[in-house]
Amino acid sequence: MGVADHSKTTYMELQQKKVYRYVIFKIDEKKKEVVVEKTGSPAESYEDFTASLPENDCRYAVYDFDYVTSENCQKSKIFFIAWSPSISRIRAKMLYATSKERFRRELQGVHYEIQATDPTEMDLDVIRERAN
Repeated sequence: MGVADHSKTTYMELQQKKVYRYVIFKIDEKKKEVVVEKTGSPAESYEDFTASLPENDCRYAVYDFDYVTSENCQKSKIFFIAWSPSISRIRAKMLYATSKERFRRELQGVHYEIQATDPTEMDLDVIRERAN
């Protein structure tokens, strides 16, 4: 499974220039590569991000989480989320599971990885806890 150049460029823009709050990627089975499905502006919330994930299909996503430490420092961590809802097709789950590592290696600078099969596994509290 390849990774579209646009996918890498979009991720770099999120990471380095803070152009996006999140990027959702999907596998284009015809092209046999990971492509950008949706981007979220820096003003969008975590709820906007989770609402953008399909409830019955797999996706990869990166989310740039901003938070303030106990020392009152502004920080940012990038989360890689492998979204694989339990009700998605077996074929989709297999496809995403087998190509995850290859895609994940393309994304330099990711701080944390989360594998989620339902929304509670990537709840904002989970993200907050991992970041601190």
